[in-house]
Amino acid sequence: MTNFQKLTAAFCLASIVNLQAGYAVDPDEVLQDLALEQRAREISKGLRCVVCKNQSIDQSDASLAKDLRLLVRERLMAGDSNEEVTSYIVDRYGEFVLLRPQFSSKNLFLWGAPLFMLGAGGFLAVYFLRQQKKPAAEPQPLDADEQVALADLIKNQDES
Repeated sequence: MTNFQKLTAAFCLASIVNLQAGYAVDPDEVLQDLALEQRAREISKGLRCVVCKNQSIDQSDASLAKDLRLLVRERLMAGDSNEEVTSYIVDRYGEFVLLRPQFSSKNLFLWGAPLFMLGAGGFLAVYFLRQQKKPAAEPQPLDADEQVALADLIKNQDES
């Protein structure tokens, strides 16, 4: 492999790795203070874009996501802690904006529903499996009247 091919392969690999780190943050949004910028990125990764619904605001190109990123950076520059910034955003947009919702009494049903459904499904599975495994009832012996009636039927069948 020549040096040119090695250099080309390295460039392609670096490009692929760099694509995965490509976020939607515009250069004009980036803070000069690297520590604050890192905090802003961490907060942004945990906030859902309410337009895209399945991306963090750090990854989204939506204009609302950009506004939220700017709001996060503005609150950090004002001296808020990470928790204060997150709670400020949640107070304005609701818990839906969190990619990882907090456990609280408000959303207890959402956290408990999968466990309830799993338990109910397990209970039903065990119930139906036990129903299928029940042996058939033992046949009861014929009483005297039934034996006489059966003998008559057999006798009539033989005659015809």
